Amino acid sequence: MGWIGETIDSIKSLQIRQVLSQVISLGMIVTSALIIWKGLMCLTGSESPVVVVLSGSMEPGFKRGDILFLHMNNDPIRAGEIVVFNVDGREIPIVHRVIKVHERQETGDVDVLTKGDNNFGDDRLLYAQGQLWLHRKHIMGRAVGFLPYVGWVTIIMTEKPIFKYILIGALGLLVITSKE
Repeated sequence: MGWIGETIDSIKSLQIRQVLSQVISLGMIVTSALIIWKGLMCLTGSESPVVVVLSGSMEPGFKRGDILFLHMNNDPIRAGEIVVFNVDGREIPIVHRVIKVHERQETGDVDVLTKGDNNFGDDRLLYAQGQLWLHRKHIMGRAVGFLPYVGWVTIIMTEKPIFKYILIGALGLLVITSKE
């Protein structure tokens, strides 16, 4: 009959109590992941403590698919640091290096200009129309570490959604049909 037939027979033989137990287990896994994410947000001070590099603009330092770990504190941002920032009107954060820092004498606020290591010019064309500098509110965090290539899973699932649905379906089926 094969694997699919055995799986269907296994689902048919489940009792309501087993199904509820498996659904609660799945809910606990999802809740645990959310708690860990929120905890990381509190520890790092960043709204997104982990990001995936989506383009080759930071090569050779960071390649597409690398995962970056972010931290944000009140220390001043300096030229040479790698930051992740959001630009008004864009959903996806950008990972680039700070090339210039401008401190306003009257307020002490710091504005920064960024550039991808593999790009020819600065990022002013990426900023919102009329914006010449990034302000602190745009910066999500500073890169403090990375894992090479691990983010390819995220990139593949985003670019080819069928893989995401297959994985979610397979994991759900695995949780529902497990006998423990």
